[in-house]
Amino acid sequence: MNIQSPKTPRAPVWLDADSGDFEVFRQIVSQQSDPADTPAAAEIIRNIPVYDGRSVDAASTDPARRQSLMEEWARVFSQGAGIIVIRQGIADHAVIDRASAIFEEIIAEEKRAAKGGGDHFAKPGANDRIWNSLEKHCLADPANFAAYYSSNGIALASEAWLGPAYQMTAQVNRVNPGGAAQVPHRDYHLGFMSAARMAQFPAHIHAVSPTLTLQGAVAHCDMPVETGPTMLLPFSQQFYEGYLAFSRPEFQAHFAEHYVQLPLEKGDLVFFNPAVMHGAGTNRTTDRFRMVNLLQVSSAFGRAMETVDRTRMVKALYPVLKGSRGFNLANIVAASAEGYPFPTNLDSNPPVGGMAPKTQADFLREALASGQDEGAFFAILDDLDRRNLS
Repeated sequence: MNIQSPKTPRAPVWLDADSGDFEVFRQIVSQQSDPADTPAAAEIIRNIPVYDGRSVDAASTDPARRQSLMEEWARVFSQGAGIIVIRQGIADHAVIDRASAIFEEIIAEEKRAAKGGGDHFAKPGANDRIWNSLEKHCLADPANFAAYYSSNGIALASEAWLGPAYQMTAQVNRVNPGGAAQVPHRDYHLGFMSAARMAQFPAHIHAVSPTLTLQGAVAHCDMPVETGPTMLLPFSQQFYEGYLAFSRPEFQAHFAEHYVQLPLEKGDLVFFNPAVMHGAGTNRTTDRFRMVNLLQVSSAFGRAMETVDRTRMVKALYPVLKGSRGFNLANIVAASAEGYPFPTNLDSNPPVGGMAPKTQADFLREALASGQDEGAFFAILDDLDRRNLS
């Protein structure tokens, strides 16, 4: 069952903070998962289908079963609860423990170096983050990285939603004892923007954004509910106005009353549509450090056709644009400068003061508005390029 928002003779092209009918949302998230839709699941817990990692491994070697399982998961992500759990998706706990030790070492090293400081949907310092744990893990112990990402659950879930050639990224999140919950939200791309910025994108982009990424998590320790595993609201990805609407009080209140938290064990995997309303829970323990490796998998299609040296273009344009009144500067900036802050290195370019760092286009607009000296502006551009490198 997939309930859509009421159709109008001409659907709006632009959404705002008032878009989206709460009653429609309430009906959508009141659905119940039908076991007939997920025959490969071992069980359904509070609407979330749960799969056995050994069965996933067995299916991965049989082309017909592999395809059938991915079809099932794709339907769950789009038309079903939006969430799957794979029990023991990484069954070798020695692999998990070695990765955890690596992550602990990285956290300690980065604390000594005073790296980071920014975070998404939580106050800086409320937990411990490792940005780009994917690359850092690989360089620290390639053999352990290879064993870890040999997981069939990770690969099949990613391909089921994004197809082949998907791009893996990962960030470790360690919620320490007493660590507070995140604000319930949707995720990357639109979910990382301010409401004003989201509203500038037409409604069909709000529908497309969830198809560009998949959220995942690897449990690095046992996570009873009191440690604060991710709070999830099944079926909420079907409410496409949610990027803007979910910040409204009635939506936040409904989430607080109806979210689902499933206890997880070390080696379990969770994957969900990024439009599912969710947030990390509060760690109510006094002695448990809840560590997860958050997987953010991206579609290969989120890329331009050509490689463009935008820094070189902006440097060439700046003397022409500075002080000129004969051009439409906004249009020129849009055609030349990098207007999106990602991908970046979140260690050296953290989202301090917001959910995303400033873009090259932001710096260009500021320089033009203030008449900044060319040398000073070019130094800012070069520094931004350096901070974007891993």
